[in-house]
Amino acid sequence: MTRVELETGGSVWKLLVRAGDPVEQGDTLFILEVMKMEVPYVAPRSGQVAAVHIAEGDAVEEDQLAIEISG
Repeated sequence: MTRVELETGGSVWKLLVRAGDPVEQGDTLFILEVMKMEVPYVAPRSGQVAAVHIAEGDAVEEDQLAIEISG
């Protein structure tokens, strides 16, 4: 299981995947808004989204678990 954790705090602007979705390495998973800038988070490897722990509009913190990828 690969864990995608946040590198900084901000708010979830756009969530692009759901649990069960297949992803390829480099696919954009979600976009965080940090100080009026859009910061995309990409899949570190190919697999299937096992769990999504964030939602659009959420205020999030550094090191928070966002998404888990299996496979």
